[in-house]
Amino acid sequence: MNQNRTIKVLFVCMGNICRSPTADAVFRHLVKEAGVDHLIHVDSAGTHAYHIGNPPDHRAQNTALQRGYKMHDLRARAVQPNDFEEFDYILAMDKE
Repeated sequence: MNQNRTIKVLFVCMGNICRSPTADAVFRHLVKEAGVDHLIHVDSAGTHAYHIGNPPDHRAQNTALQRGYKMHDLRARAVQPNDFEEFDYILAMDKE
């Protein structure tokens, strides 16, 4: 793997308002804390288009914030066909 290339990680759940944005926020925080945020791009998406454009569920946001993770800037989006080409790692967080 090219050492100068950004590694892209995508977390995916059904609606992209609870599990995957929480994983996105936590992983993004850890990546930044480790000082490698210039090397790793993090995103999340949903398999269903129920909540496109919506912020994460307020309960998920509150729980994350209590632990120091910010996710207010995230917005739900659906997985796109080009995500399979764009991302190095796609982590499914749903049996559906």
